[in-house]
Amino acid sequence: MFSELFAILAPIMISVGAGFIWGKSGSDFPADFISRLVMNIGTPCLIISAMTKVEIQPAVMGQVALATAIIMTAMGLFGWFLLRWMKLEIATYLPPLVFPNNGNMGLPLCLFAYGQTGLALALGSFMVMMVATFTVGLLMVATSEGNIFKRMASIAKQPVIYAMAIAVALLLTNTQLPRWMTNTLDLLGGIAIPLMTLALGVSLATLKIHFWKRSLFFSVIRVGGGLLLGILVCELMGLTGVSRNVVLLQSAMPVAVFNYLLALRYGHKPEEVAAMVLVSTLLAFIGLPFLLMAIL
Repeated sequence: MFSELFAILAPIMISVGAGFIWGKSGSDFPADFISRLVMNIGTPCLIISAMTKVEIQPAVMGQVALATAIIMTAMGLFGWFLLRWMKLEIATYLPPLVFPNNGNMGLPLCLFAYGQTGLALALGSFMVMMVATFTVGLLMVATSEGNIFKRMASIAKQPVIYAMAIAVALLLTNTQLPRWMTNTLDLLGGIAIPLMTLALGVSLATLKIHFWKRSLFFSVIRVGGGLLLGILVCELMGLTGVSRNVVLLQSAMPVAVFNYLLALRYGHKPEEVAAMVLVSTLLAFIGLPFLLMAIL
C-alpha cells in the first residue's frame, strides 16, 4: 500500500517542490505566459486527447459533473451563511471556499491514481469549476467590471469550453480521430499537467501567511468540509467506483491559486487569500495519503 501511495503522490510533490525551489531561487518564471499557454493550448488539447483514449459512458461523465456542481453549490450556501454570521466580506472569503484547486492538483492526482479514466472524469469536474469560476466567481469579486453580459463574454473566449464540447461530441458519436491528430493532441496536451504543478509550486513560494488562525479555520472548511459534502453527495447520487473516488478527491482539494489572483486583481484582501491558499495546500498534502488509503 505504501509503495502505491508513494507512486501516486511522489510525482506531484516532486513537481510542486521543483516549482517551489525555482520560485525561491529568484529565477524568472513568466507566470502569465505559462498560464495562458496552459489554458489556451495545453488544457484544451489534454481534454480532447484524454476523452479519445477512454471508454466512458456520457452518463457517467454527467454524474461526476453534476456531483461537482452540487458540492460547489452546497459549499457556497454554507459559506455564505457562515460569513454573514461572522460578519466577514463575502467577496473576499467565499470564493476560496467554493473554488478548489482541482486543476493544478486534482488532475495529476486523479491521473496517477486511476489512469486515463480518472483523468477524463477529473476533467469533467475541472470544467464545472472553470465555468463556475468565470461566471459566479467573477460576479462575486468583479463588481466594477460591467454587467453580467460583459462578464459572460469572457467565457466565450475560453478555448477549454470549446475543447470540452468537441470532446463530448467525440464521446457521444464514438468518433475516432486520425492518428496524426491524436499524436499532435498528445504532444501539446502533455505540457499541461507538468506546467500546472510547476506553476503551483512557484505560486506557493511567493505567497506569505498572515492571520494563521483564520487561514487554518477556512482551510479546514475548504478541505474537510468539501470532502464531507463529497461523501454526502456521492451517497445521495449512488456513485461508486472510480466516479465516486474522483469526486471525493476533487472535492477535497485546497483553495485554488486563481482565487488569490482574483483577490489581487480586484482588491479583496489578497494577503489573507494567499494565506488560505498556502495553508489549505499544506493541509491537503497532509491529508491526501489518508484519503487515498481509504478509497484505493
